[in-house]
Amino acid sequence: MTLPGHHHTLEIRNLSVRAGGTEILSDINADIRCGEVTALVGPNGAGKTTLLLAILGLVPYAGEIRFCRAAEHGEGAPRIGYVPQRLDFDRNAPMTVQDFFALSSQRYPVVFGHSAKSRRSARESMARVGAGHLISRPLGKLSGGELQRVLLALALRDNPDILLLDEPVSGVDLSGEELFGDFLGQIHSESRFSLLLVSHDLSVVGRHADRVICLNRRIVCQGATTETLTPENIAAMYGSDAHLFRHGPADGHVHAPPAAGRDKGKRD
Repeated sequence: MTLPGHHHTLEIRNLSVRAGGTEILSDINADIRCGEVTALVGPNGAGKTTLLLAILGLVPYAGEIRFCRAAEHGEGAPRIGYVPQRLDFDRNAPMTVQDFFALSSQRYPVVFGHSAKSRRSARESMARVGAGHLISRPLGKLSGGELQRVLLALALRDNPDILLLDEPVSGVDLSGEELFGDFLGQIHSESRFSLLLVSHDLSVVGRHADRVICLNRRIVCQGATTETLTPENIAAMYGSDAHLFRHGPADGHVHAPPAAGRDKGKRD
């Protein structure tokens, strides 16, 4: 769903990030439009996660990141939802999904119980992503796909203006990937948030993204998905030996080269 006039939610201008004397991102200029799904694609080490962290204010950067609606209407900081590539926690800890939600929504320790507001918020958020049945399950016993739904529910809880998803289906099997992508499209169609999605899966990108930003430490290309994901641009991102391949003869799902396109647990 695109709001009238293609207004921008987020403008990134001349952004650079350096770490340890190395330039991770250089001269990034991009716009995220209101209500649209923008996909961020590129090989390992391209700086995709770093760009998300810069938007979140978690890494220092040079340049400008401007949240347009907040500036235009004199509002405070925009509400940003974030689903990381993975969640590092002790899987043996006695923490339920309800406890996990309560940690970020109530002032007193969860050992003293959950507030009525916290319980209601968690139930509503989990129901929204079709996972209400998981509310009492131990967090460490969830599958990869179930955990991603919990993280998405938490990210959507406060009705964000922009939602950042970093490889939301890493660690999820192929059928789970497709279901999550379709589900995400449904959630997005019901709301007006802007969505910035990092994905190695060009079939998910092709089905759900309005626009694509191709990144390899700097912007390689960007624009409407159908016009941007060309074999020439894919080769420019992943190397001249890159090629597109399909899961099967007739399913039409296209992926980036597995060696270059999957992060394999590596944060860029």
